[in-house]
Amino acid sequence: MELQLDEPLWLILLLPAALYFGWFGLKNFPASSKMAKTVFILRVFVVALLIFALAGPSLFSPVKEEQVIFLLDRSASLEGMETEMAAAVEKALNAQKDHQSVAVYTFAEDFLSLLPMTAEPQTLPAELAIGQNGHTNIARALELASNSGDTDLATRLVVLTDGNETQSSAIESLNRLESDRLQVDVWPIEQSAVNDMAVSRFETPSRAFLGEAQAFSVSIDSDAEAQAKLIFSVNDRDLDAKEISLAEGQNVFNYTYPASSEGLLKYEVRLEAAEDAFLENNSLASITEVSGNPEVLVVNGGEPSPIAALLDTNNLRVTELSGAELPSSLSAILRYDSIIFDNVSGTSVGEQQMAIIEQAVQQFGVGFMMVGGDQSFGLGGYFKTPIERLLPVEMEVQGKHELPSLGLMIVMDRSGSMMGMKLELAKEAAARSIELLRPDDTLGVIAFDDQPWEILPTAKMADPQAAVDKVLGITPGGGTEIYRSLQKAYMELEDLKLQRKHIILLTDGQSATSNDYDALIENGKDNNITLSTVSIGQDADRNLLEQLADTGSGRFYDVTDATTIPAILSRETIMMSRTYIVDQPFYPIVYSSKWDDLFAEGVPQLNAYIATTAKSTATIALESEEGDPVLASWNYGLGKTVAFTSGSGAWSGDFQSWAQWPDFWNRSVAELQPTFEEIPYSVIRKEQGVYTVEDPTQSSAILTVAAVDEEGNDIPLQTEPVAPGKVEVKLDADPGLVFFSVSNENGAAFKTGLTIPYGDEYRTASANMPLLTALAERTGGQVLGTLDEAFRDMPYTSGTVRPIQLWLLLAGMVLFFTDITLRRFGLPKLIQKRKTAKEEDSSPAAIDQLIKAKKRN
Repeated sequence: MELQLDEPLWLILLLPAALYFGWFGLKNFPASSKMAKTVFILRVFVVALLIFALAGPSLFSPVKEEQVIFLLDRSASLEGMETEMAAAVEKALNAQKDHQSVAVYTFAEDFLSLLPMTAEPQTLPAELAIGQNGHTNIARALELASNSGDTDLATRLVVLTDGNETQSSAIESLNRLESDRLQVDVWPIEQSAVNDMAVSRFETPSRAFLGEAQAFSVSIDSDAEAQAKLIFSVNDRDLDAKEISLAEGQNVFNYTYPASSEGLLKYEVRLEAAEDAFLENNSLASITEVSGNPEVLVVNGGEPSPIAALLDTNNLRVTELSGAELPSSLSAILRYDSIIFDNVSGTSVGEQQMAIIEQAVQQFGVGFMMVGGDQSFGLGGYFKTPIERLLPVEMEVQGKHELPSLGLMIVMDRSGSMMGMKLELAKEAAARSIELLRPDDTLGVIAFDDQPWEILPTAKMADPQAAVDKVLGITPGGGTEIYRSLQKAYMELEDLKLQRKHIILLTDGQSATSNDYDALIENGKDNNITLSTVSIGQDADRNLLEQLADTGSGRFYDVTDATTIPAILSRETIMMSRTYIVDQPFYPIVYSSKWDDLFAEGVPQLNAYIATTAKSTATIALESEEGDPVLASWNYGLGKTVAFTSGSGAWSGDFQSWAQWPDFWNRSVAELQPTFEEIPYSVIRKEQGVYTVEDPTQSSAILTVAAVDEEGNDIPLQTEPVAPGKVEVKLDADPGLVFFSVSNENGAAFKTGLTIPYGDEYRTASANMPLLTALAERTGGQVLGTLDEAFRDMPYTSGTVRPIQLWLLLAGMVLFFTDITLRRFGLPKLIQKRKTAKEEDSSPAAIDQLIKAKKRN
């Protein structure tokens, strides 16, 4: 055992302390009393203990044990080398010494154990663990490995890697790993000869005009001569294909294509070859804004919409699609300046597509309009969806219409096959239905696997939140047995005195037994009970479920996109619990708006509309006699949205024969167009994940930046102002397209898309020897020639370090308070008190008292 000092420089204080106490002692010590001499000695010890405590003393107990930890790089850049590295490590283990323990870990962007720390000879597993290999994070591997064993032992980390890190900094991590018993060795690994081709650059014009020839430039890096095919696509549709010959090194190809459509176009280039090491680096995308007439997307509910024919096609480019054909990527949506939903049910539009439309409106200024019908607004299942958020009206009707009494039973499949997203969406759908019900409505929820489970007993809605919590707590179970659960639901409803009684059956499987469903449903119809069914996925018994819904006078939903389940249940609940369609002809009340000049000579009669509630900041242009909004608009982020709760067909009544009918729709489209000033802000990639955004007009002081991926998800980012009108943006996004929305304090805005290229992990490169050498030199390690050298003697001694600083401070405090006690009471007084107490205890009077007390006992 030996004494160690972490801060020995504090011992310099002993010199002035010794001089002072030496001078004071020589001057006063000979003539001092015994108590003064005692106090002087105590003070010397107290000061000495405090100075030693400042020096950070500890006791070191040396031991012989050592640790050798191997770290194997299994990132994509070394794909195929895992077996070779593991074999080299296993061979090196033969050189392990008796006092050495060994552990083996693998790393990429994660960190996994292959062989836990052990002193016994071991054999490595036959297969390496599979993990995330898209990046190389040497820094994390060093930090986790250094703390994985006994930190009191001398440790050597042996890193097998090419050193091409793509996350964090290994050199910076060494500053956090300062240790006098840690050493890093490196064994450089280089990828064996590969035949890889990579698209390293793809450029298209940032802006173009319709019909303009666009120059495409593609750079391809190849390890060897090869033949390949280049495929170009626009908005995910193939545009052209070229057969190319590649030479070793960089190859540059230039092509020209006319801009054949307008809007924000996503161009992509793909490389196909017979032999290629990495497929991840074979494609890149680029964005081009093609200017021209505004483009309008009209989405219909399955039947052609009359709106497309009413729009001014000389000044507008109009595209019509059904709800099932709606694009599912943000790049495809951003090509349109405005979108009109004409009687489109939310059950045909997934929540993901709704979220993308919301982002397009809010962040990129795309206009959106919803037109009424029996499949739209509340009846379309849009309650609590992104579409409801962006519209100027709420789907809920707030107490102005007579509502029927309702009993609703939700019969939900919770079998094992529902595990995961399907069950979570089903629970979310049921929770939304609960939120739509009134306190007087009756609700019951049955979850079934091979038997029915009563989640909510059939009763009035006393506590909606408690009901939601119970539904969200449903867990998956075993098999599938439909009949008994459906029978229980009918039994719960049959005796209730309600105007409407409805069952929703949701399942993704087939019942284990076959029973007489017809008799059950016919008996239910006699008791005014209706049944709708939802079939999820390919394994559900569609024929049975469709037959049940048909017999039960309900609706059958065949779900291929599970995200539509919440909209389906919301629609079913609303259809049964509300009277949304107001189908009495009326003349709408006109208010001042962008449309009011169309009604200068009077307003035609409308036949019907969907009842909704206007949001507080919405602008009402037309209103019904009952105070419901018929035509409303508002701003949502950078975009504008309009709600027309009447329809484009028979619901619009005399509007169809009105001379201003085409002008009404063209005025609506004009209202949807963005009104903000567009400034072409520059967005430049500085390095991986870092972008500089700048206002070239120098008219901005503050820039606000948002980033969204192709699926419409917000990408977390950090912005740091660099100068007025200039910010640096840091974000972590997967390879692909990222769309930037940039705006300033004056309302000017800009949208653009940039490609996040594949990571550097998929770029072939030689080993990063400067980094590997620096890691070894900074820690006293070596660049190994063979792995056997990893078990050489370590220059550090293992041992246990026990700090004694607190003990010295405690001893100093005890002596200090002893000093105070002596000076307060004095040594003679203390001795005298103790002597007096003893004399009193031994006096004759005290002895007599003790004898008398003993006799009494």
